Amino acid sequence: DSNFLLANAQRLPIVSCSDGFCELTGFARTEVMQKNCSCRFLCGAETSEPVLQRIEKVLEGKQEFQAEVCFYKKGGTAFWCLLDVVPIKNEKGEVVLFLFSFKDITESRSKSHPGDRREARVCPWKTRVQREPWAGGVPCGEGSARSLVPAGGCHPCPFLQNVFENKPSIPEYKVASMQKSRFILLHYSVFKALWDWLILLATFYVAVTVPYNVCFTGTEESASAARSTIVSDIAVEMLFILDIVLNFRTTYVSQSGQVVYEPRCICIHYVATWFFVDLIAALPFDLLYVFNITVVSGTGQRPPHALQGAALRGAHPQPAEMPCPPCTAGVSQEGTSPEGRDSPPHTFLHAHARTQISVGGPSIRSAYITSLYFTLSSLTSVGFGNVCANTDAEKIFSICTMLIGALMHAVVFGNVTAIIQRMYSRRSLYHTRMKDLKDFIRVHRLPQQLKQRMLEYFQTTWSVNNGIDANELLRDFPDELRADVAMHLNKDILQLPVFETASRGCLRSLSLHIKTSFCAPGEYLLRQGDALQADYFVCSGSLEVLRDNVVLAILGKGDLIGADLASQEPVIKTSADVKALTYCDLQYIGLRGLCEVLQLYPEYASKFTADIHQDLTFNLREGSEME
Repeated sequence: DSNFLLANAQRLPIVSCSDGFCELTGFARTEVMQKNCSCRFLCGAETSEPVLQRIEKVLEGKQEFQAEVCFYKKGGTAFWCLLDVVPIKNEKGEVVLFLFSFKDITESRSKSHPGDRREARVCPWKTRVQREPWAGGVPCGEGSARSLVPAGGCHPCPFLQNVFENKPSIPEYKVASMQKSRFILLHYSVFKALWDWLILLATFYVAVTVPYNVCFTGTEESASAARSTIVSDIAVEMLFILDIVLNFRTTYVSQSGQVVYEPRCICIHYVATWFFVDLIAALPFDLLYVFNITVVSGTGQRPPHALQGAALRGAHPQPAEMPCPPCTAGVSQEGTSPEGRDSPPHTFLHAHARTQISVGGPSIRSAYITSLYFTLSSLTSVGFGNVCANTDAEKIFSICTMLIGALMHAVVFGNVTAIIQRMYSRRSLYHTRMKDLKDFIRVHRLPQQLKQRMLEYFQTTWSVNNGIDANELLRDFPDELRADVAMHLNKDILQLPVFETASRGCLRSLSLHIKTSFCAPGEYLLRQGDALQADYFVCSGSLEVLRDNVVLAILGKGDLIGADLASQEPVIKTSADVKALTYCDLQYIGLRGLCEVLQLYPEYASKFTADIHQDLTFNLREGSEME
């Protein structure tokens, strides 16, 4: 909703414009950039010339200015706007930029001044505004106090009172270092790496001690009796709780590849991802022994091993000294029947019948469950011995099932292992490349600042493309398929006005020469005097164009920067530096590849050469004239 322009205070070209301004005036961004900020390109028949002269005088004196002006849109439609010109200073107090704010007041003015377009209203009141600077676009505090005093009296000007009321302060323009609390922990710091190793060791400790305490420590033991692991258990639980606290203050990489330092965003991200999992894992279930919690059955208190023994002996527990009654299934322990006839061989079911209390041996249900248990235990392992083969037929059957089970193990677990490896293959590749990068840094003894830049660049680019090089991946595909995929991936840059008249075949050839790039904050995309190799399209992020530390342009999403092909110079030298202000995703097409495609399509080459100058947001060719 903001309609504004930013202009260089030294040479007065427009270096940036908002989408709201383009929508208000009808001009495209490329048509506005590098024009003179005196706004004469918005003038028309009814625009007041004295006001325009006053604007030029204010710019020369680097002063503030406000007026109601009648401007004209690109289509010739007149509109009234409240123009506010404010100088912006750098950290040295020097005016480096001008901010032009345009507020459309056509509707309100038509009601108060019907049919009046001949005069522009300049406020006769002088203003005295106390401002608080911002640091790097971040407000240092709440709104500052403002006092508006007329030229010859002490009554505030109501015209300016409405303009400045509740209006935010104008920021200083400077590149500030990342402002973060000293209590914010970097996710790639050495301390965080050591802390993660400590938490990993604590996790292994819990994996061993918790099953031991649950299975081998009786609940009837007094909670006051000091167990050998009670001190270490409490220390580990405190580590897990402290880890949760640290995670609320640890940076992370967003989906756009930016490192997030804002505490509020960090807290929201952690709560939405791993907080509840970490909280459940940190709950001290093992320390319930401290509160003397025992297991209580429905009829009273009974230790777990007593309940287990009762279940094994049946519904009514028998004294331990009473022998188990013999099986009454018609088969004696010696293998003969009561009548003295020979009995059939003992199977595992007959052996199982000896453990049954009911008369007649195992029931059909029990026999079926026992058989199923024996089969599955033989298929999945070598069995547990509690149900084992007795006859030759059962042994042969067991051999076959164990062989089949071994084959099933090989197939099932092999596939599961392959699936898990595929799930973590990308992570393994990340750690491999990160290790190679750290080894490279250590071997060549790179300075700390350069090391930090390399690590941040690697981590950020990996989070954006997950380590996938699209050009390398598509290299072995046929040209037809590669062109279709490339057109889909590069559809944003191919929709620029300069490519509207190109044929589909020309666009397909161009798409094969388009590549992607990435730039971190503070990194230079181009240096003044470098040989220009490509034209760049900004997919996301923000960059600034500098010459002798003077801002010439501020580029954003959708801007095209590079050079025209008006001449046949073998080498094009860049006229300015291009520096990233934020994390930037870029697409670029090499000038050599562009020239090769234009040679294949001469009918489009002339049109491209004529239009590229108007479609470039900023022309980096040395000696190019600004409009």
